[in-house]
Amino acid sequence: MLEATLCFLLRGDPPTQVLLGYKKVGFGKGKYGGAGGKLLPGESPVQAAVRELYEETGIQTREADLCAMAHLTFLFPYYPDWSQVVHVFVSGQWEGEAAESREIVPDWHPISEIPYDHMWADCQHWLPRVLRGERVTATFAFNADNETIGDMQVDIGDGQA
Repeated sequence: MLEATLCFLLRGDPPTQVLLGYKKVGFGKGKYGGAGGKLLPGESPVQAAVRELYEETGIQTREADLCAMAHLTFLFPYYPDWSQVVHVFVSGQWEGEAAESREIVPDWHPISEIPYDHMWADCQHWLPRVLRGERVTATFAFNADNETIGDMQVDIGDGQA
């Protein structure tokens, strides 16, 4: 199964803003999400998260500044090529300002105003918990429309993120 990453930068302590990217091309086009993408051969999830964040936003961070917060499995039974395992990281440390890339338009959002209605349907079930500092392990199985969730299991705080 494909392995990928998502990275969410946070402002404030406790966090009050999150950097989201509006996807312009490819998988998830037209939706908001974190910066991220597929692991390259031989690359660890944290290495991929650092690389993808830089490629998509121009922001630089270090592996040591990323905190693994979620391990998500997405099953698309009606389009199996989309099935994937995603490693989710957050960070409050980075250098640079977010800039638009070929893939995304990055934008800071107040945590209280995240546009869940313009994100994948699963996000509302795990992202608020991650943003509160909870570690999440979850599996989501999508229906034939590849948009709505048919089945899900969300576990909190088991340490396996």
